[in-house]
Amino acid sequence: MKYTGPSCRLCRREGEKLFLKGDKCISQKCPLLKKNYAPGQHGDKRSFKKQSEYSRQMRAKQKTKRIYQLAETQFRNYYKKAVTKKGVTGTIMQQMIELRIDNTIYRACFAVSRKQARQIVGHGLIKINGRKCSSPSRQVKIGDKITIKDSLKGSKLFERLSREKDTSPKWLKVDLKKGEAEVIALPEKDDMERSVEAQLIVESYSK
Repeated sequence: MKYTGPSCRLCRREGEKLFLKGDKCISQKCPLLKKNYAPGQHGDKRSFKKQSEYSRQMRAKQKTKRIYQLAETQFRNYYKKAVTKKGVTGTIMQQMIELRIDNTIYRACFAVSRKQARQIVGHGLIKINGRKCSSPSRQVKIGDKITIKDSLKGSKLFERLSREKDTSPKWLKVDLKKGEAEVIALPEKDDMERSVEAQLIVESYSK
């Protein structure tokens, strides 16, 4: 079942910021600053300690799904595809998720959160190699050029881009003023979400 409650409760449950609310997550309004414990009647700080191996694997998987805004079926399918490829399964799995178009435009600083990025793509406001893309799960590859729809470059949604600091990873070449990005390499381990414990996720699915 899709979670429809407050996003900040998810961060509190994991005991760390998942950056699900954009600017709010880096402001003093972040609830985790005042309530650094799990939500609910028994949600004190002790809930983050003394976890079994199984519990650690489940928490790693749940946290990662929440970070990337993925459902269990989607997440499992990435694992199944990663297993068939040569290399470290956990790294390959996360690499494929990083190369989703919704994550890519978030990483390119075109959106303040992955949730907003998914909405932008879903509304057809992004083009890949000159063609409109409305599927958030679309995979990008090296050489793909991503652009914001011309008619929206002056809108309130994107007006902040000219003021935004480019914090994009090195696998992307970004021009915020033009609203353009290009995939110039595959994401490496240091370029991906560092809080993801990929090995625990693989261990969970490989049982």
